[in-house]
Amino acid sequence: MISHFQWKPLFDNTQIPGWRFSFFFKGTGYHGIYHKDGQIEWSSELPTSEYEEQLKSQIHELMLFHVYE
Repeated sequence: MISHFQWKPLFDNTQIPGWRFSFFFKGTGYHGIYHKDGQIEWSSELPTSEYEEQLKSQIHELMLFHVYE
């Protein structure tokens, strides 16, 4: 499960979509950019293929809740 999830706008002008995010998963810190089309660009090491789809799904849910609510 993702813990300590944080996000902030990528640009000062909040009219331009894009967000930086960070979180911890299984003791490892991850960060990246969430684009307006839902694409995730990892800025840290990539999660293992075993967990990547699970993490992407959780990130999408969290971003929908925090940004689009």
